[in-house]
Amino acid sequence: MSYPITPPALNRPVCIVTGGSFGIGDAVCEKFSAEGYAVINLDIQANPAQSKAINWRKCDVSVSSQVSECIQDAIKQYGRVDCLVSNAGIHFSGTIEDTDEKDFEQVFGLNVKGAIAATKAVLPQMKSQQSGVILYMASDQALIAKHNSFVYNMSKAALASMAKTTALDYAKYQIRANAICPGTIETPLYHKAINRYVAQSGANIEQVHAEEAALQPIGRLGKTSEVAALTYFLATDDARFITGSLQVIDGGYTAQ
Repeated sequence: MSYPITPPALNRPVCIVTGGSFGIGDAVCEKFSAEGYAVINLDIQANPAQSKAINWRKCDVSVSSQVSECIQDAIKQYGRVDCLVSNAGIHFSGTIEDTDEKDFEQVFGLNVKGAIAATKAVLPQMKSQQSGVILYMASDQALIAKHNSFVYNMSKAALASMAKTTALDYAKYQIRANAICPGTIETPLYHKAINRYVAQSGANIEQVHAEEAALQPIGRLGKTSEVAALTYFLATDDARFITGSLQVIDGGYTAQ
């Protein structure tokens, strides 16, 4: 797919976000845009409510060729890429016995293969620039296990590993890589998971939400804006000595 050439980013930094239309991704796009970045959102679906300043490009992040083509086109258009936020992902609930090959391939296809494709696509330009930041949206499940989360847990642990190995391999190019590990954040993905659980169990939905909040030491769910703020910080020069790290933002959940 190709896109019309528009005026360059006028020396603005450029951020590419995968899965940036809703939830954490949307908040990340809006934050970077508000801070003066040219933002490209690669997502299969547009968010009509998203700022028109954000450049949405239709992309199935689970298809590596689409990811590569979209990112290459964006680099041609803007002439640089300063930050990649690999955020696209899906959730799947189930034990190892509940997870068939199709489920596994779907989760890994988006959560992990999509991140690999995006990383490979930005690295040549970042190496040429001798600068860049790659941020993987992992999860508290990169550090701990949760019930009924076999393949999702594994996919997020894979992203944490990618952050560490990419940080080591590309530090000589002044490219930093980190994983952000949110806990329970109120997003459309969270609500979808809760609704699925309620439908299966017959539990009271208000009680389930209250129980989820009570599980957090800080007493509430996280906000997408809070994750976006941390993500932005990690892209700034104030974080230039932070690489290969897992940055937890979970209201104290994994400290227990």
